[in-house]
This record gives sequence, C-alpha cells and structure tokens, in this order.
Amino acid sequence: MQDPGDSGGARTVRLCKSITFSASHRLHSKSLSDEENKKLYGKCNNPNGHGHNYKVVVTLQGRVDPVTGMVMNLTDLKQYMEKAIMEPLDHKNLDKDVPYLADTVSTVENVAVFVWESLQKHLPPGLLYKVKIDETDSNSVVYLGK
Repeated sequence: MQDPGDSGGARTVRLCKSITFSASHRLHSKSLSDEENKKLYGKCNNPNGHGHNYKVVVTLQGRVDPVTGMVMNLTDLKQYMEKAIMEPLDHKNLDKDVPYLADTVSTVENVAVFVWESLQKHLPPGLLYKVKIDETDSNSVVYLGK
C-alpha cells in the first residue's frame, strides 16, 4: 500500500547548510534620541560599534529528486550563499556597507530578513524554508519568511 505522503517515491526533506561571517555594527535607531538609544541598546549602542562572528544556517525544504537523489546540489547552494551572504556582509560594517540596513536598525532580526530576501533572488521559488542566525552563543533568530 502506498503512503499518502508519497509522491511516486519522492520524499520531502529539509536540507541545511551553514556559513559564518564576521561583521561590525551599531544598534542605533534614527527614530530615537541618543539618550533613548543608549538606554535601549546599552553597550551595543557604542558610537564606534562592535562586531560579531555570525553563523547562518539556511534550510531548504523540497522533494528529493529521484534521479539526482538531492533537493539541491550543495555546491550550487554554497555559491548562492556566497553571493547572498558572504559578498554583501562578510567583513563589512552592516550600517555603512549594506544599503538595506542604512535606514534599518541592524539587529540580528533585520539581518535575517536581509539574508532571506537576498537568498530568494538566487533560489528556485518555494525552496527556502528557514534562515537561522546565531549572533552569539546565546542569541539567535529564526526567520521563516513571514
């Protein structure tokens, strides 16, 4: 008897790939006063900024191709991640070097949205499932594109 979730043998799986980049930023909202920013963001509002080694885990969800045995070729995914993540973000000042974040507070939440939108330009529609970014060992965000 065929499993109702089985489409001719192709199973839906989630494929994950991680990459790490280093960047600096300053948490500062142009909508708040300097005093409000300092109170809200604390040491992360340092005028000279601070840096992180961000770990990004990209999760794709799709059917396993019966011919290739893959949801996506990992070599292709690595190239897409290089273009969408490493080129615009690695060893950059997020506030000054990334146009998307010039007028948006460079929180890890907003970085995750940027990564999602950048990846969407390279990936086949509907394949990107999740972007997870670890900003520190104890701070992370997950974005599902909604």
